[in-house]
Amino acid sequence: MKDGTSKSPRHTRHTAPDDPECEVRTILDRIADKWSLLIICVLADGVRRFGELRREIDGISQRMLTLTLRQLEREGLVTRTVFPVVPPRVDYELTQLGSTLLDTIQELVAWAGKHGNEIIAARAAYDARDTADEHAARAVS
Repeated sequence: MKDGTSKSPRHTRHTAPDDPECEVRTILDRIADKWSLLIICVLADGVRRFGELRREIDGISQRMLTLTLRQLEREGLVTRTVFPVVPPRVDYELTQLGSTLLDTIQELVAWAGKHGNEIIAARAAYDARDTADEHAARAVS
């Protein structure tokens, strides 16, 4: 398994390489991780150099940025242009195909913004319940 790729339990079943369902899962594994989504969002504003991407995407390591950009390039979502100058200059931008993801990603970001407080409240309730369960289990033992 390559770095940055998660495998869901459904990936463990045996499927033929040409199975369309398997291909959909593979594509989603590639583009639906947080780093891919963030890179696509940043590139929505235009061409970026590697260092610009790294500064704009808080928390991403150089290695993960490199791996994710390579994966997005392989999937045909990002283009990499190398200019023969000293020092070397490399630009990244969304392809036409990559641009087709923007509406979907922007809707997902809007949903997260709209429901963020509800999710925070649900986490707090879960954590409080989990802590109460731990205390109850210790009292019994």
